[in-house]
Amino acid sequence: MSTKISSTLAKEADGGVQLNFTLPWETVKQAKAEALAELAKETEVPGFRKGNAPISKVSERVSRMTLVEKTVGRIIPKAIGDAIVANKLKPATYPRIEVLSADEDKDWQVTALTCELPEIVLGNYKKALKGALASGKIWTPGKDTKKEAKEPTREDKQQEVLKILLSTINVTVPKMLIEEEANSRLSNLLDRLEKLGLTLEGYLSSIGKTPETLREDYEKQAKEAITMDLILNKIADEQNLKVDEKEIEAVITASTADAKTKQRLDTPEQRRLIASILRRRASLDWLTTLL
Repeated sequence: MSTKISSTLAKEADGGVQLNFTLPWETVKQAKAEALAELAKETEVPGFRKGNAPISKVSERVSRMTLVEKTVGRIIPKAIGDAIVANKLKPATYPRIEVLSADEDKDWQVTALTCELPEIVLGNYKKALKGALASGKIWTPGKDTKKEAKEPTREDKQQEVLKILLSTINVTVPKMLIEEEANSRLSNLLDRLEKLGLTLEGYLSSIGKTPETLREDYEKQAKEAITMDLILNKIADEQNLKVDEKEIEAVITASTADAKTKQRLDTPEQRRLIASILRRRASLDWLTTLL
């Protein structure tokens, strides 16, 4: 019987990507045996020392869901990697795995869902910013003689820049990215409410929202935030804006209250995250100078 994994690709208009895999039973059977052997090392079975129970006894104590997850986990990462290379994909997130069928003595069907970032076309955003200035949307010295007229703050200018960019540059954000960002924001909200000793129901009642309208609000916020990040990243690329190591070190130093926090922030992944945030901030600072 064949042990070759086959896959098909489907793309959505918003950048969503679906990879469908057929895992041959022979490949599954081998991975399943390896997964059971690994689980046996940590599974406790009455009458046997830990790690010394027969596989048949271990199989009886391990849930089917756990065994399926461990089995798929031994096969699918390489299959996804191969499919990404073969289809020249540039996934923006690690694929979300869904097992469609996992029957004994049959090929297994698995789907991996991910997305690609959209191509950002900036257009003449500089003209749009200058147009806002010319139309009087942005305060200029000497233009308004009213006593209460004040020069806008840096934050005012930044907010105006963001508003103009969002209204003039069209970006199709993958639904998957919006959902993940909204989920993250909702999770943070629930954590804050729990620390305050509040319930979600009480919070929703106090702000006049339902779970559905709250979700809609968070998805809208998520879409705007992702759109803005993508635009600012593109402008940083266009203007060749750089972030040096001293700037990253300054952020880590300013953010750390103890050695553990510094250790958590001072990792390659966190340093890349800090650098990307600083680049977007540099983009916004540069855009503000155009006003």
